[in-house]
Amino acid sequence: FSQFMLFFFHVHSYNLVKAGLALTLFGGCQKYVDDKNRIPIRGDPHILIVGDPGLGKSQMLQAVCNVAPRGVYVCGNTTTTSGLTVSLSRDSGSGDYALEAGALVLGDQGICCIDEFDKMGSQHQALLEAMEQQSISLAKAGIVCTLPARTSIIAAANPVGGHYNKAKTVSENLKMGSALLSRFDLVFILLDTPNEDHDHLLSEHVMAMRAGKSGAVSSAAVTRYSTQESSISILEVSSEKPLADTLKLVPGEAFDPIPHQLLRKYVGYARHYVHPTLSAEAVQVLQDFYLELRKQNQTADSTPITTRQLESLIRLTEARARVELREKATQSDAEDVVEIMKHSLADTYSDEFGRLDFDRSQLGSGMSNRSKVKKFVTALNKLAERTNKSMFEFQELRQLAKDLQIQVVDFEGFIGALNEQGYLLKKGHRTYQLQTI
Repeated sequence: FSQFMLFFFHVHSYNLVKAGLALTLFGGCQKYVDDKNRIPIRGDPHILIVGDPGLGKSQMLQAVCNVAPRGVYVCGNTTTTSGLTVSLSRDSGSGDYALEAGALVLGDQGICCIDEFDKMGSQHQALLEAMEQQSISLAKAGIVCTLPARTSIIAAANPVGGHYNKAKTVSENLKMGSALLSRFDLVFILLDTPNEDHDHLLSEHVMAMRAGKSGAVSSAAVTRYSTQESSISILEVSSEKPLADTLKLVPGEAFDPIPHQLLRKYVGYARHYVHPTLSAEAVQVLQDFYLELRKQNQTADSTPITTRQLESLIRLTEARARVELREKATQSDAEDVVEIMKHSLADTYSDEFGRLDFDRSQLGSGMSNRSKVKKFVTALNKLAERTNKSMFEFQELRQLAKDLQIQVVDFEGFIGALNEQGYLLKKGHRTYQLQTI
């Protein structure tokens, strides 16, 4: 498995993120619902990498795209909806309409890497059908057709404001809807936090890369250490032999990476000829992990994991078996995938204090707890009916929150979130109008 990590050798650290990207490169198996219509079930995983600028997200995307047998790389801020899906052009000679494939259709049975994912704007809606149904439907100028788009989407995004705010959810940091975010199998959050040992090794790695030294690979030996101390959640229970330690290269270790051309052929062979199935032990591991997460939080406001995540676990386990050209996914494959999923979920659900808070969904609206929004808006509605006014100053809103004993870390951000969600409308400097009377 660690052989396939070496095509990221120019990016330092983040071993579990690289492992998730390697699994996406191989992908799972497409299946069909057992009926006469043969409705397909998605087999290609999608990954979203969110993080501060300058952490190597774009380089990781380009590395995956270069190794994939069929890879398309696009940049979000220069991409249109037609460029992603299908455009309709008119032939100058005959006057007939012709279809021209976009990035998702060109990446069929391959990889589509989208950089600057947060700067796409309205183009996000074009991805919804392609990411789940694996097809693109078109109805323009009398042409009605459906084109295949069986591609894995790997997206990289910078948070709003340039720095990831742990007090907000992933949805709020990116200003994206839950319908799109729920389609990603793994969401990785990369943070640029000062660390003396890490910074020392990183500077060594960069200098060695620029100098062209062979030690550049062996120096990339830093793992991501967890700062969480609680031992309550299953996400914080570490395995006996962590995957991050297995993937880590020992400094000075002699390692001969696979050439890109050979690796591309290997990936193409695995995707075409290897179709693994889950063993009984692997099924048990995935089912136990899913049920344990569901059992831990059953409150109305928490959505820790859904059946979409269970399907993601199955897809990634099949990809893990494909890496070694095996037709049967074993228990160790499932354990590796569970560890990668734990890393992704722990990043998503940890708050600004480093605690796991399942009341904040990665897809949800609201700062940390959606019940605070509900409570505040209900009280504001009652106040508006009692006073017969809908315009409120910022200081009045703050006093209302204080009377209700609603405590948030960033109250201006809290009001800004209500403005984005349509509960309040900003009418002037620190003046808001209630929209839900």
